[in-house]
Amino acid sequence: MQTHFTIDCVILTFDEGQLKVLLAERNEYPYKDWWALPGYFVNKYEEMEDAVARILFEMTGLKDIYMDQLAAFAGVKRHPEGRILTVAYLALVQMEEVKNKIFSGSNYMRQLKWFPVTDLPDLAFDHKDIIELSLDRLKKTVTYSTTPYELLPAKFTLTQLQQVYEALLNKQLDKRNFRKKINNLGYLKELNEFQKGVSYRAAKLYSFDKKKFHKTFSQE
Repeated sequence: MQTHFTIDCVILTFDEGQLKVLLAERNEYPYKDWWALPGYFVNKYEEMEDAVARILFEMTGLKDIYMDQLAAFAGVKRHPEGRILTVAYLALVQMEEVKNKIFSGSNYMRQLKWFPVTDLPDLAFDHKDIIELSLDRLKKTVTYSTTPYELLPAKFTLTQLQQVYEALLNKQLDKRNFRKKINNLGYLKELNEFQKGVSYRAAKLYSFDKKKFHKTFSQE
């Protein structure tokens, strides 16, 4: 008995002060011309993680991307052609690394486009539910995960970090309180460097110490 098994990827980035998701315009039925999450069937002899890595590389041109399994979706009505199981994965990328990626299209996807998560088009299948689940996961885990730093360049300002937190939590944060809490955590490294090429007063840059982060949470 053959099992229809697909992978769907929620690929998120942070750009222009917004959390954005990469969507594909479908080029085949069902839902032809609709927007959907990038994904496809897993090959017969392909491991699931290999399928995810393959799809992410096809969509972004990147390897070794941060990814996390979200959940399996197997509702009877999720696909017009019958029960098709999909396993959803969350991936985080930096816009600087993907903004020049050129996608030439395929038999099943016409184009790719980044959409703010707060302004999504109508989506095929149950992909809206999958995106909402991923955002809820991020919101619940942001304070004890590396998520914010996966969306930022290696060197960033505290303002940029706060903007990422606000996008993930979907709320505004008090600047003074945020900086106090962040600095007290102990895994930010203040650099002797400042922003370059900005028209306003350059802010100091920081980096994320992943070793200190994991040491902090392993002791709790």
